[in-house]
Amino acid sequence: MTNVLVLGAHGKIARLATAMLLADTDAKLTLFLRNAQRLSDAASDRVTVVDGDAANVNDLTQAMAGIDVVYANLAGHNIEAQAQAVVTAMGQADVKRLIWISTLGIYDEVPGAYGRWNHQMLDGGYLETYAAAAKVIEGSPLDYTIIRPAWLSNHDEVAYETTQKNEPFKGTEVSRKSIAAVVTKLVADPSQHVRESLGVNKPNTDGDKPAWY
Repeated sequence: MTNVLVLGAHGKIARLATAMLLADTDAKLTLFLRNAQRLSDAASDRVTVVDGDAANVNDLTQAMAGIDVVYANLAGHNIEAQAQAVVTAMGQADVKRLIWISTLGIYDEVPGAYGRWNHQMLDGGYLETYAAAAKVIEGSPLDYTIIRPAWLSNHDEVAYETTQKNEPFKGTEVSRKSIAAVVTKLVADPSQHVRESLGVNKPNTDGDKPAWY
């Protein structure tokens, strides 16, 4: 049985992943978020809900006791500080496996017109802060997997393909449910994609590049 700490557990992807993990694995989950009352109804024999600040090393270290996998679904302009706190806390708690949700474009890996549009839409320091957070994770000794989703949809589907850090990003969108499925797959087999950064997008089934490219 795998013990999983879900950081940012109230996020949309995190809630989908929580449901999948409970349905498809025997994992026990600790849901970590600000204002734990928002998920109080989720508590069960397999789910513990705790209140904490993902930028606070003490909060994180306490929540990591007995944890096998940390899944971080964090966001915001302080994402670099959160990344550093997570790395430090995992070191203190002797936890190695990390699944980290980032965003597309942090390596300038999105080609063509879509890449230029993505940069324009995410201007204002957003990409820079997420890129800095990824550097913190990649510079750590952790067994991490960074997930870089395309633009997210709420479509009720699991359909995705992946690219590696040094490969051009392929598509323009992906469902939140697909990202949750990737997380669930990694928890079920934590040996997959260790110290890799995965771009994740919906496959283009008609064989042509999306119009944005």
